Amino acid sequence: MSNGNGQPTPSAPASAIATTIKPTDLRGILTYVPRFQGQIFIIAIDGAIVADENFGNLLVDIAVLRSLGIKAVLVHGIGHQILELSTARKIAITNADGTGITDAATLDLAIRASSRVSHALVEGLTQNGLKCAITNAVRALPVGIIKGIDQQFTGKVERIDKDFLSDLIDRQVVPILSPVGFGPDGKSLRVNSDLLASELAEALHATKIIYLAPAAGLEIDEKVRREISIDALRKLLQDQPERIAESGRSKAVHAVKAIENGTPRVHILDGRVFDGLLNEIFSSEGVGSLVYGNDYQQIRKARKSDVRLIYNLTRNAVRREELVHRSQQAIEKNIDQFFVFEVDENIIACVTLYFYPDKPQTAEVGSLYVVPFYHNRGIGKKMVDYAGMVAKERGATEVIALSTQSFGFFTNVCGFEETTKDALPEARLKLYEESGRNAKVLAKKLA
Repeated sequence: MSNGNGQPTPSAPASAIATTIKPTDLRGILTYVPRFQGQIFIIAIDGAIVADENFGNLLVDIAVLRSLGIKAVLVHGIGHQILELSTARKIAITNADGTGITDAATLDLAIRASSRVSHALVEGLTQNGLKCAITNAVRALPVGIIKGIDQQFTGKVERIDKDFLSDLIDRQVVPILSPVGFGPDGKSLRVNSDLLASELAEALHATKIIYLAPAAGLEIDEKVRREISIDALRKLLQDQPERIAESGRSKAVHAVKAIENGTPRVHILDGRVFDGLLNEIFSSEGVGSLVYGNDYQQIRKARKSDVRLIYNLTRNAVRREELVHRSQQAIEKNIDQFFVFEVDENIIACVTLYFYPDKPQTAEVGSLYVVPFYHNRGIGKKMVDYAGMVAKERGATEVIALSTQSFGFFTNVCGFEETTKDALPEARLKLYEESGRNAKVLAKKLA
């Protein structure tokens, strides 16, 4: 059964959807399973996504995550549903997303909308064979008076009952949290769902927050930014928030907060896209936006377990004679020279840093490679800059690089200058002459 786009309808059973998955897709997914098994993902679903025709498929994707041993905690929004109820009942509301004043009438609609959305989640998860529970794990306090204005029934998170939620998770139950918290007196308070997802991630030590919204990702300057560091996003929010699309600003604010409080990564993607959730999690390219820690947090020393990945990563560059051939055995032997760049725990770039005993003040940057999908995003420069930083920490005053095809990148982007082969240490000069590659020799002083 198709929706006209060659995709199963939301009501299609899981078996019908499974028939579209290729064995190669499964192999790709299985490479991620050991990394994510047992980890907690906070999945925050906008109310508009619950109302979308792809909602049924999204619940199947969540069932897939659970079957792979990934622990999911669901948070949902209700803005779309509040606006519908407001129109249908002709009741004016003070705000739809829980960030402004919530009067009594708006709170009443919020409670009704929350009940409907939570029930839709329970129904859908039950259809997919999952145990779930709507919880009262959010303890809230009134926001109070801000700039002289009483926010009435708008709440802020005081505490998350993490023991309660952890017990549910350990019992293979998917917790469902609505954007309605409960005050000390047991009365309801409206809470923003983006904020709630961030608070949950901190309390449960989640590995990811995944915001599912009716937008392709985080739009900056009217373009979707595929990845952005917390430092860059924080600066934008402080200095030029108008550059971030208003629809994504709340998620940007809480993504920064979540990462500051220990959540490694935050994803923002379109919940209306078929298989979007799985593609975001189980592919290096993803389909939405990734917010991550500072630029160098994604770079690490290579491990022996990375040898095959590095070898496969660089094979095409070797064929094009951009890089010198290295066997897997050679890579393993020199693995301590390699640094890799990860996107969501998937290696997408590498570089080597080598020191010469006969000229310890000089280090060589080599084997630089970035997966083509990530070209023109500054990753190559980050790798070279990082290598230079490490070289300086180890006492080097100069880095050199040899290149046959990328010398323009080193000179124009990374600040290297062309020099002669006489700049090479004696051992390196001998290898250079024996290779016959006639590569350009480039050098950069470390300030």
